[in-house]
Parts: sequence; structure tokens; C-alpha cells
Amino acid sequence: MLKHLLLAAGFLFAFVPGLSAQESADNAPAQQVLTVGTVPAARQEISKSLSFVGRVEAIERVEIVARISGYLEEILFQEGGTVQAGDPLYTIEKGLYEAALQQAQGSVESAKASVVLAEQQRSRTSELLSKEVASQMTMDQRLAAVQSAKGDAATSAANVKTAEINLGYTDIKAPIGGRIGRTSVTKGNVVGPSSGTLTVIVSQDPMYVVFPVSQREFLRTREAGQGANPDKLVVRLQFSDGAYYDQTGKVDFVDVTTDRDTDTITVRAIFPNPKSVLVDGQLVNVELASDKPEEAVMVPQSALLADQSGPYLFVVEDSKAVVKRVKLGGEHGANVVISEGLSGGELVIVEGLQFVRPDMPVNAAPISAADPS
Repeated sequence: MLKHLLLAAGFLFAFVPGLSAQESADNAPAQQVLTVGTVPAARQEISKSLSFVGRVEAIERVEIVARISGYLEEILFQEGGTVQAGDPLYTIEKGLYEAALQQAQGSVESAKASVVLAEQQRSRTSELLSKEVASQMTMDQRLAAVQSAKGDAATSAANVKTAEINLGYTDIKAPIGGRIGRTSVTKGNVVGPSSGTLTVIVSQDPMYVVFPVSQREFLRTREAGQGANPDKLVVRLQFSDGAYYDQTGKVDFVDVTTDRDTDTITVRAIFPNPKSVLVDGQLVNVELASDKPEEAVMVPQSALLADQSGPYLFVVEDSKAVVKRVKLGGEHGANVVISEGLSGGELVIVEGLQFVRPDMPVNAAPISAADPS
């Protein structure tokens, strides 16, 4: 009897712990599923672009130099202002050049008289020669005198022209229209060809932007422009403060040689400049883009992660966090272009990434693309 009681007690003690463990498992709280913020991978039309550093250059740039010597009498422009072609800029004293012109004109009159006299003497000698009163030698001398007088007359006429030109140089005028710089000399100084540049005029509209492109980037630029045709490229400018110029430009020149020191090719674009926003010598950022947008998949930059194998991100598939290895195609504002790895429409995790592990259950909570991530 005692033996049967001990066996029953042992069976009871063995059964009760089993009941307690099952009861504990049934009463334990269920594991919580992580809620993550997601945005769909969007397919959008974008233009591929490349950035360079360029410098603004005026299409026309003229250094004003005095072509004759003399005292500077007047400065007729406002420094930094706008001038038109033909506007007077400087006046050099005219007295000496007016006198030189009058002297040259007097020489012309004297030469004309010499020609008349030589013609008359030749005519008389011709008559005497016909009567065999004068010799042929005398006739030859008269003919030579006529030619000499005519040569002196031509020289005198040329001297008049030179004097007129020099007198015209006393009024220095703008050869082109544009903005004019400050003057390097003031009224009362003696100026001349050796004085150097008096001031500079630069044209304003349109303007060039010149920038160097490496051989590697040049090939990428051709690809972005759908071939070698520069008309397929749209050029934009960004200033040092981050603002974009409100006019777009076009590539109008690609150099035919490569700089051997830098292995770069010089490219030039032309831009309208109606408000004189672009200034000669200004540094700008140049963006080259194709004129035909291409469809691409984009996700927020905050969704990207990286390890030794490269960039990746998490997407929600079948309520699980799944790793997607991707290849990047460049930045586009706050987003990044995915060239490989996504087809568009996938729910990309952008919030809660610090808690996400591969294949863990997650609950997708869509958020607005404008929300911080």
C-alpha cells in the first residue's frame, strides 16, 4: 500500500511542473512587431547632370589705349557705367595736331603748283623739240620733273590723311557697347601709346562661361547629352550663395585640343545676360544636363545604408524587412537615384532603421515624402 502511494505522489510531482511551464507560456505577452516608416520608391523623370567650376567671360573685351601723345583734357564717361559704341571717352589736346594738319594741307597746295609748272615746262619743251630747237635730253628732264611733282603731290596728300587721322585720335571713343571700368589716368596727365591701358570696356549681353572638363567627365558629358551634339545639353549656373541663375545656356564651343598639363578640354557656353547679372571674371558652378529627361527610380537619401559590400536599403515585403542591394546613379536634391536594385513602387524603410534587422517582422506605416526621415 505504501509503495502505491509513493508512486502516485511521484507521478503527481512530475506532472505539476509541466502544467506550470505550459501555463507560463500561455500567459506570456506576445512579441511586439516593429512599426517602421516607409515611402514608396518613386519613378520620376529627371535630367542627368554633371557639375563643373567655370568662369564668366565677356564676349567682347576692349582695352582703351591712347594712339597719340598729348595732354588729357577731358574724361567724358562715368566709371562703372554703360557706354554705347561711338560714345566719347577721352579728349586729348588738339592744338598741335590741328597745326600739323594745316601744314600738310599747305604742302598739298605747294605740290599742286609744282605739278602745274612742270606740266607747262614739259609742254613748251615738246613744242621746241618738234621744231628741233630743244634736245631730247631736255624733253626727258621735263618729263621726269612732271613725275617728280606728281609724286610730291601724292606724298603731301598722304600727309594730310595722316594728320587728319592723328587729329581724330585726340577724341577717344568707345569701339563697342558695354560696361566701362575705372580710368587709370586723370585729367591733366600726358598720355600716349606707352601709357598702357586707360580703361576697359566689356560687353554685357550675351556672356560666355568657360570651364575645363577632364577627359573622363567629357565622355560622361557626351553620354548625358545623347552623343557628341552639344545642342542636346542644357547648361545652368549656380552662384556662390547657392542661388541659380534664371537663364539657361547652350554649349557653343568645345576646344579641339586637350591641355597636356591638366588633361582637360576647354568647353564654352553662352548665356543671355539682359540684367547684367553675370560679371566678367566671375566664378560660377556649371551644371550640364540632357534636354530630354529620363525616368529613374528615386528614394530619400536617409534610406541608404552601407557596409563592406556596398550600399543597401530595407524594403517591406510580406510584412518583413528585406535587404535590397542597390547601385547608385547620383543625387537629385534630397533624394538619390537608384540605377539598379529597385524597379519602383517598393516600400522603402526610412524611419526606425536603427532597430531593423534582416527578415524581422515589421509593420509598414506610410509617411509623407516631405516628413523628416
